[in-house]
Amino acid sequence: MEKVIVVEGRSDKLRIAPLIAEPVKIICTNGTVSATRLEELLLPYEDLELIILLDADSSGEKLRKLVKREFPEARHVYIDRTYKEVATTPLRVLLDVLISADVAVTSLLTEG
Repeated sequence: MEKVIVVEGRSDKLRIAPLIAEPVKIICTNGTVSATRLEELLLPYEDLELIILLDADSSGEKLRKLVKREFPEARHVYIDRTYKEVATTPLRVLLDVLISADVAVTSLLTEG
């Protein structure tokens, strides 16, 4: 099944895109969105595997709750609260998170 990864911002997308070794669509919510906006954004992909990767902060948690309510079948993966943001999480950690979501990853690592 095709996968769609939902992140909050462009910096998150740019951070994880080079790590992924399979055709995956990465969608940015661009911050907090309403239920209506979330539906508009994700409805075209509801038949695909939705993977939710959001920041470990209050706006990320708020968005995660909304996704759980509107798209209960979506799969949620989490970064450690220590890193707060996907964009600042070490690549090695992000690789583990992506692997846990059954996303094929590259072995390209430029940092520890």
